[in-house]
Amino acid sequence: MEFLTQFIDFFLHLDKHLFNIVEQYGTLTYVILFLIVFTETGLVIMPLLPGDSLLFAAGAIAANETTGLNVWLIIIILIIAALLGDNVNYFMGKTFGGQIKKREKILFLKREYLEKTEAFYEKHGGSTVIMARFIPIVRTVAPFVAGAGSMNYSRYIVFCIVGALLWVPTLTLLGYFFGNMEIVKKNFELVIFGIIGISILPMIFSYLKSRFAKPSAA
Repeated sequence: MEFLTQFIDFFLHLDKHLFNIVEQYGTLTYVILFLIVFTETGLVIMPLLPGDSLLFAAGAIAANETTGLNVWLIIIILIIAALLGDNVNYFMGKTFGGQIKKREKILFLKREYLEKTEAFYEKHGGSTVIMARFIPIVRTVAPFVAGAGSMNYSRYIVFCIVGALLWVPTLTLLGYFFGNMEIVKKNFELVIFGIIGISILPMIFSYLKSRFAKPSAA
């Protein structure tokens, strides 16, 4: 319970905790940020780590000159972390996806979820990889499913690169330019919830669309 409380506090006050990390570890902060993004995107069993909010907070911290962090170096490092994570996740899916298909469930990964996601890939194409990058939890599971499914690597990696080049700079620079505004600093928790809310809107819309879709005529 204490761990959960600490995790929620870290999540909601990323700006303050990152500032403390910079004060304590200096340039090693780049490595810490790399490891968090790599783990969130690379390990399918770790989908709850902060992603969008971490990028925003990292940009905000870099805008503070006292930290000594370079926003462009953060962007480059985190793009690399996201791409390496996605590749690890893809090949884990390639290796272990068949085992999930033979069973009903492994951990939280159900065969039903895998089959539905594969069908979604077939319907919407590789652009799904780009869209998934901006959706929490989905961006952790999507590379695994792409590897476990029928999407070949050469096609996957192109969309993967485009997604990383859009995701990391967009959210990091938003934090860099707006994260140190007084209204944002005073309401950082609300900003985090806002980022999460906007990120999951595609999932909500997709669910509502399928929930209320009229059945096709026979």
